[in-house]
Amino acid sequence: MARQDSTSATPGHLEVTTDARGDLYDTRCPTRELLDRVGSKWTVMVVLRLAEVDTLRFAELRRSAPGVSQKMLTQTLRRLETDGLVARRVEPVSPPAVHYSLTDLGRTLVPALTALKEWAETHMRTVDQRPVR
Repeated sequence: MARQDSTSATPGHLEVTTDARGDLYDTRCPTRELLDRVGSKWTVMVVLRLAEVDTLRFAELRRSAPGVSQKMLTQTLRRLETDGLVARRVEPVSPPAVHYSLTDLGRTLVPALTALKEWAETHMRTVDQRPVR
């Protein structure tokens, strides 16, 4: 079972216990929670880009993800930081230089996202060629 526990859960996040584990159709399943958090294209792009270069400043990340707005990138980075997947380091210069990098936990996500990226590169042409109904 999953429950909101004000003493041990992050506000707005469910505390997931083993009862919901492995049941993707249960709204309390940890897999569903993960997909809600890291299932966006911007999250995948940021994590994979940081895996390639180790540390990037905000503007460098934005240039490497064409189409992302400043607001969306900021929200994505904040969520990744809150979830412990990305570390943020601020240099006290004027203007402040903010650097982002993956945490050890964030690096554990890279193989799964890389596999997803490789699947898409292999199969999206076939998926796109399917007749629209």
